[in-house]
Amino acid sequence: MFSPYYARAIARRQGQAENFCAMNVVLYQPRRHAWAMTERRWHSVVRDSARLQIGPSRLNWDGAALHGTFDEITVPVPRRLKGRICVRPEALERVIYPLDQGGRHCWQPIAPRARIDVDFGPDCQWQGHAYIDSNHGSRPMGLDFSSWHWSRGMSESGARVLYDVQPRDAERYCLALRFSSERPVERFAAPPISALPRGLWRVKRETRSDSAFRPMIVKTLEDSPFYMRSLIRTQLAGEIQEAVHESLDLNRFDQPWVRLLLPFRMPRHWR
Repeated sequence: MFSPYYARAIARRQGQAENFCAMNVVLYQPRRHAWAMTERRWHSVVRDSARLQIGPSRLNWDGAALHGTFDEITVPVPRRLKGRICVRPEALERVIYPLDQGGRHCWQPIAPRARIDVDFGPDCQWQGHAYIDSNHGSRPMGLDFSSWHWSRGMSESGARVLYDVQPRDAERYCLALRFSSERPVERFAAPPISALPRGLWRVKRETRSDSAFRPMIVKTLEDSPFYMRSLIRTQLAGEIQEAVHESLDLNRFDQPWVRLLLPFRMPRHWR
């Protein structure tokens, strides 16, 4: 959805989605971050019901776990980013949630609770909790939304996901969901909105938390002109949790100067 090459192709009525695919691999380490997102053409894409391969990287589902093998080149400093992951869902969710009244944009929390094994070399191996979801839509998000904020955190009672969207032609809409091993997915009352500090590019960050608690930024992971990814500490239903948080400003994303910057983070493999 962020591809400047895809946007230009759509304007020329040549926007076949399979000709604009990328595997985004990001590794956050204490001393440095590694980012790879090389866009590739249709002949570099192989897929079926259990496999997706884009260039030298691939994902494979064996019925119980998702296996990822990555071999990418980072930007802006070119380095090899090579490793493997294995994600084992604790349960699979089948429900798809529409994000707008017309059902043009949808989200599915495929595996909100999962375990992961990571191996990116002898000095970069660990295990932890993981998450898999999917967004899909029938037209660009910027046509229907001005912004969204999303977070997913773990606590003793399970995983909690907040999905806040601001439609262009309707009131703000929030999904507040709890996923646990003891009961089916359940909605909970979304607490009040709380502002978070803005980053270098002044993108607005917001989340929701219990009224008696002030959420805070633990670490900013990505700070771009239109998108931010952070680790935050918040409180939901009386439970303190750390959560991965994302903010997207689609008004900023539509600015021509922002589109000109995207190829520096998202190069295209033309062959």
